[in-house]
Amino acid sequence: MTDVVTIPWLLSAVPIIGAMLGLVFWSQPEKLRIWSIIVTVLSLLAVIGTSGHLTVPTEGPLTLYLLPLAACISLLGQPVHRDYRLAWVMTLLFLGLGLGVLTSQHVVGQLALVLLLGLITFLLIWHHDPFWPTSWLGIGTFGLGTLCAGLAVIADPPVSFVASLVACAILLPLVPFHDGFVTALTRLPGSLPSFIVLLLPAIGLHGLAAVLPTVPDVAVATMTILALVSALYGSVKALAQSRIRLLLAYGSLSFFSILWWFVAASRAVTPQTAVFLGSVALATSGLLLAWQVVRTRYGDDVDPRAISGLASPMPEFAVLLSLLALAAMGLPPFGVFAGFMGLLLTSSLTSSAALLVIVVAWLAASWYILDMVQRLLFGRQRSDLRYETLRPAELASLLMVVLIVIALGIAPVSLFGIQTQPPRAGAVMESVTWNR
Repeated sequence: MTDVVTIPWLLSAVPIIGAMLGLVFWSQPEKLRIWSIIVTVLSLLAVIGTSGHLTVPTEGPLTLYLLPLAACISLLGQPVHRDYRLAWVMTLLFLGLGLGVLTSQHVVGQLALVLLLGLITFLLIWHHDPFWPTSWLGIGTFGLGTLCAGLAVIADPPVSFVASLVACAILLPLVPFHDGFVTALTRLPGSLPSFIVLLLPAIGLHGLAAVLPTVPDVAVATMTILALVSALYGSVKALAQSRIRLLLAYGSLSFFSILWWFVAASRAVTPQTAVFLGSVALATSGLLLAWQVVRTRYGDDVDPRAISGLASPMPEFAVLLSLLALAAMGLPPFGVFAGFMGLLLTSSLTSSAALLVIVVAWLAASWYILDMVQRLLFGRQRSDLRYETLRPAELASLLMVVLIVIALGIAPVSLFGIQTQPPRAGAVMESVTWNR
C-alpha cells in the first residue's frame, strides 16, 4: 500500500523538481535545454523502474512510457533560443502533472488536472503571438475544463458524471468541445504544442476509461453521433486550411474522433485504444516538429505555399517527413494502422454507415497530408531561399518519432507489455474502483 501511495508522488516529483532546478540555468538557454532533456530521461527511467509497483490503468501502461519520451523529443527538436525557455520549463511541469493524473488516486489526480488546465489557460492568456490572435473561445474551453475537473471531485452524481464526461471531451477533443485543443496546438509557445498533442488526449482517455462504465445508454448514443460528426468536421476543416498547424490540429481531431466512436460503440477502453491514440499523437507531434524545422529557417508561421523543393537540398528531412506522413495516414507498418486494426478486431461493427464515415475521414486525411508533403518537398527550388540540412538535434528528434511509431506498429506487446486480448470481465470496474 505504501508503494501505491508513494510512487505516483515520486513520478510527479522528478520532472516538477527538475523544472524548479532548471531555473538555475535561466540565463543560459543551451544549458537549460540540456538540463530539461536530462530530466525527461530521468523521468522515463523512473517510470520504467516503478512500473512493476503501479496499478496498471485500464488503457494499459503505454502512455506512461510515451509521455516522457514525447517530452524529450519535443525539447530536443526545438532550437536554442531565449524565447523558448518558459516552454521548456513548462514542458517539465506539465509532464509531472500529467504523470500525477495518470497514476494517482481519483481526488489527487483530479486536483492535478485542475492545476494543469489552469496553467494552460493562464499561458494562453499571457502568451501573445503576432501571427495568431488570441482565441477567447479556446481559452474559455479550457476554463470550462478546469471547472468540470473541479466539479468531478466536489459534486454528486449526476453533476460529477456530466462534468467528467465534458472534461474528457475537452482533453480528448470532440466537437463541440474541440476549440481548446486546437488553440493549444496553434498558440502555445515553443515545445509545448508537440507535447500537448499527446499529453491532453492521454489524460482524456484515462478519464474516459474511469467514467465509461457509468455512462447511460442515451449518453453513449450521443457520443456515437458526435464522434461521427466530429470525424467528418475535422477532415473538412483540415482540407480547408493553408496553415500547417491548423491543418494538423484538425486532422488529429478527426482521428481522435474515430477513437471516440470505437470507444462508444464497444463501451470499452482497451490497450489497443492506447496504441492508436499514442501513434496518432506521436505522428502529429513529429509533423509539428518537422514544421518547426521549416519555421526555424524561414520565420515563424511562414506561408507553406512559398516553400518548395526541399527534397533535393534536405534529403534527410525529406525521408523523415515522408515516413511521418505515411505514419499519420495510417499505413502499415506504423502504429496508427496497428492500433486501428486492433480496434476493429476487438469491437463489433454494427453500422455500415458509421464505417463509411470513418473511411471517408481516413481518405480525406490521406489527401491533405500528402498535399502538405508534396508542397514542401517537391516543386521548383527558389534561388532566394537558403536551404540548410537538418541539424543533429532536429535529425535525432524526427528519427526518434519515426522509430517509436514503427515500434508501436510491429512490436507493441514485447516493447510495452500491451495485451493482445480484450480485458477480462470486471477489469474496467477494478480500474474505476482504484481511481475513485
